Amino acid sequence: MRAIQFREALREAMSEEMRRDPLVFLMGEEVAEYNGAYKVSQGMLEEFGPKRIIDTPIAELGFAGIGVGAAMNGLRPVVEFMTFNFSLVAIDQVINAAAKMYSMSGGQFNIPMVFRGPTGSAGQLGAQHSQAFENWYANCPGLKVVVPSNPYDAKGLLKTAIRDNDPVIFMESEQMYGDKGEVPEEEYLIPIGKADTKREGSDVTIVSFGKIMKVALAASEELAKEGISCEVIDLRTVRPIDYGHIIESVKKTNRLVIVEEAWPLASISSEITYMVQKEAFDYLDAPIRRITTEDVPLGYAPTLVQAFLPSVPKVVRAIREVMYR
Repeated sequence: MRAIQFREALREAMSEEMRRDPLVFLMGEEVAEYNGAYKVSQGMLEEFGPKRIIDTPIAELGFAGIGVGAAMNGLRPVVEFMTFNFSLVAIDQVINAAAKMYSMSGGQFNIPMVFRGPTGSAGQLGAQHSQAFENWYANCPGLKVVVPSNPYDAKGLLKTAIRDNDPVIFMESEQMYGDKGEVPEEEYLIPIGKADTKREGSDVTIVSFGKIMKVALAASEELAKEGISCEVIDLRTVRPIDYGHIIESVKKTNRLVIVEEAWPLASISSEITYMVQKEAFDYLDAPIRRITTEDVPLGYAPTLVQAFLPSVPKVVRAIREVMYR
């Protein structure tokens, strides 16, 4: 099996689906002539032409709306936001049109489209370019929200998202595009809504998703040196959430720590905490701990970025606490 970059896995997913289905097309800022802001769509204009790889103006509300209209008329658009920070300009089309159209039309209009692009922080980008929106979009019925953590999952999930008849929010990270991982050459799909155990363990369950999985896995390696066995679960999808997978793990380990890049109020970890205490309270041997970002806008200075984000030391400290070490 070959190892390819995250961006290459995404490119393969889109290209394969465009070859399979002529109704699929890609649109967004710099996706064509510039080969993508992060080179995800490199070479796709040459293969598919300007009618299927479409450069847009810097007008997210406008091209998101064009995408919704195209989906209502039977096409399958993939709409790339250069960053989901810019999706705030288009959020009316995402929430009030794409997510609600099937319900408002009494099932007459499916919206088979994908909104994709990077989410969260990516270094010194300042407060307006460093926000994580997974929990924002996961709050809205009618949307599916996918947040892969590695090239293998990214390709399989994006192919599934493009084939889905509902709107899918597909969230990546600028800091993952260069990550390499093994990806099969043959076709495969990964179902939306199924979590994956990335590391088996017996003492504590760690749940995370997206690029913060790197922090969770690194912390589990550190704790293994102390004899603490961590089971690490990658949600992969935050709407729907695979609650059953998490609860079965907690019944085995009796402890839970959730790690995510989001402000603490009304986060994905808040939702998981509620469901686990509701369904598996009697199995818990310690309070559930959450590691989130700090509850402030992200500053520019490297020291502030480091203090703001979840980190290996923060996760290790939380797990020691639930282990009463």
